[in-house]
Order: sequence, then C-alpha cells, then structure tokens
Amino acid sequence: MNDREFLKYYMTTVNWGIIGLGDIASSFAKDFNVQQATLLAVASRNLDKANAFAEKYGIEKAYGNYEEMLFDPDIDVVYIATPHSHHAKYILKSLRAGKHVLCEKAITMNNKELDEALAVAEEKNLILAEAMTIYHMPLYHKLQDIISTGKLGKLKMIQASFGSLKEADPTNRFFNKEIAGGALLDIGVYALAFTRFFLSSQPTEILTTMNPYETGVDEQSAVILKNPDNEMAVVSLTFRAKMPKVGIVAFENGFITVEDYPRANTATITYPDGSSETVTAGDSNQALNYEIELMTSNILQQAPNKHIQLTHDVMSIMDNLREQWGLCYDFE
Repeated sequence: MNDREFLKYYMTTVNWGIIGLGDIASSFAKDFNVQQATLLAVASRNLDKANAFAEKYGIEKAYGNYEEMLFDPDIDVVYIATPHSHHAKYILKSLRAGKHVLCEKAITMNNKELDEALAVAEEKNLILAEAMTIYHMPLYHKLQDIISTGKLGKLKMIQASFGSLKEADPTNRFFNKEIAGGALLDIGVYALAFTRFFLSSQPTEILTTMNPYETGVDEQSAVILKNPDNEMAVVSLTFRAKMPKVGIVAFENGFITVEDYPRANTATITYPDGSSETVTAGDSNQALNYEIELMTSNILQQAPNKHIQLTHDVMSIMDNLREQWGLCYDFE
C-alpha cells in the first residue's frame, strides 16, 4: 500500500469535485453542507467560468478543463452535472482516474453504457451512484417501513404523473435530439424511479404509446407496467403541459399519496373507511445533501451503493420504451 492508498484507507474527510457548472451544480454547491465532506474543486471547459463559480461558493480550486481536475490527487469523488448525453464519457474518465462518482440523472443513456461503467467501478473498487433524490429522501424509507408491517396489505397499483411546460423551441436542450432531448430521460426517470422504488419486482410486461416532437424526441407518453407479482403501474409524461407531480401507491387496505414526489417530505395514507394519516420525514430543502451524505458515508465505510439495482432496473425500462418508440440518438 503506497502513501496515497494508506491515507485514503484511513480518510476521515471526503473531498468532492464538480464536473459541469449549470443550474443543478449551482444548487449542489449552494446547499453543500455535510459533515466529513468538503467541496474542494470545480471544473468547467472555461476557466473564467470555473473561477467565478468557485469564488461565488467559496471553493478552493477551479480548473479550466475536466481532465485536469481528475488528475488532482486530493479529489476523492466527482459529482457529474453535465447534460446526460455526456454522462457516460465523464463517468468513465472519472472512474479510470480513481474517483468515486455521483452522477446526475439519468445516469447514462442506456444500460449498455451503465454496465460498462459498473464494470470499471468494480474493477477499480469504486462507488458509482445516481443522484436520484427519490432513493435518498428519508420519507421513502419511512414509507417502506410502514409497508413492511403488512398493515396496508398487498400492493396493487401505482400511478405517477409528471408534466412540465417547456417552450416549444426545437433548439433548446429539452427538444434537441443531438443532446438527447425528450421527456423520458429528463423527467420520466423520476416517475419511473418512484414507481420502481415501490414495486416488489421488476416489470416484465411494458405497454406504451408516445407522441414525438417535431425533432423526433418524445414530447409525451403513456406507460403501463406489470410485474410477475401482478402489481401494475401507469406513468404519464409530457413536456408541453403542466401536470402535478403526484404519485399514488395503492394497496388492498389503503393508498399512499405523495405530492411533488421528487423531493417529498410528506405523504398521506388514506384508508378504505375514509380516515387518513400524514407521514412526514426529512426536509425537501436538504434533498441534495441527503445524496452527498450517503455517498460520503459509503466512501468512508467502503460500503456499496445499495440503490444501484433500482437505477439499473429503471434504465432497463427506459431502454425498452425507447425501443418500442423507435427512438435512438445518433451518438449511441
């Protein structure tokens, strides 16, 4: 064991770096507040932008290209916040540079990319995780504890909707096919993550229909899922109409309603007799810190990412949907 490996083995603080400095990276830096974690560096393809970002958020190091930051031996883990069309490229670069990776959703474009990244992570003994808020919010784990008691009975049906009104501009990132635009990979990943989190097993029957935007990406879609446990789910997505981000998980003895489910801290359980109870856990404003906290803890404890199978399952569903739609991006 060399000196660097010795220090990492006995590390008490995890140093973070950011690749890609858009809106979500700004939220990440602004909210960053986790014990035993330090946001040490940021990287952009433009050094002036990196310097301005670092100065704004009090970050020690700024780099004008991603590779230079990855060569920094003080960086332990990289948060990747580039457009998802570039995720796989920078995940692989980061892992091969010996860095753990927390990557924004959707973690990759498809399961082929994800499998390649996971193979490298395993080879390098590194952690790869998706920054999916639903897997990290305390509310969902409290709901799972309630479900596990059996008082709600068997799961029967899940409904999840997500509608976002985007400007009808074929050049913006939401509809631009050259950078993997479309509702599925942007907002659909949330609805499917919510659904898969509660399903007892992976769906094996998938029915769907999709309306394309003029650029060929998915503007809106409807999805029906069924797994071997006879649990079903209905998912509705659109980029040209506002819909509430509401998830409903229906059991024989009651149903759970979660509003604004991507960062929810409150849910309502309604029983057949009309009575209800409110379940609360966590803080919506701390959503990104929950991700940072778990990743930091896993690195320090050398523990695996317990959510990676859910990430893989959701990616498999999205691969299936796009295959049925005939939606493929030229760079895949």
